[in-house]
Amino acid sequence: MRCPYCHEYESRVVDSRSSEDNSFIRRRRECNACKRRFTTYERLEERVLMVVKKGGSREQFYRDKILNGIARACEKRPVSMEDIENVVAQIERDLRDNFDHEVSSKIIGEKVMDKLQSIDEVAYVRFASVYRQFTDLNSFIRTIEQLKQR
Repeated sequence: MRCPYCHEYESRVVDSRSSEDNSFIRRRRECNACKRRFTTYERLEERVLMVVKKGGSREQFYRDKILNGIARACEKRPVSMEDIENVVAQIERDLRDNFDHEVSSKIIGEKVMDKLQSIDEVAYVRFASVYRQFTDLNSFIRTIEQLKQR
């Protein structure tokens, strides 16, 4: 593993831990040359999963898109980055377990909203407003009323 500071190729592993859901391994490394420490994450390379968009086009699944969408919805909310990472890992694992090659963007959006609703209602409404393309105040009110009923 190449050191991000001095670009030396030799380093040693100081600590190694699996994530809670075993989707990646976190390794703490120390550079043999400059002695600085850095963290790497190892993830198993998965088969390609294609997302079928609303218009029928297809694009490769990128977990970072879900991560960025959830992080934006949770901005300035009491939701830790670790919680967001765990939600993204759960969604990705569920998609890869239940879909072989293709999944609809609608299914992904619904899964994200289900998870957000359980961790932060404000983030849920924020995400839903973009995902469902709210055009007026009544759309917000209907969503909030549905939340109150649950």
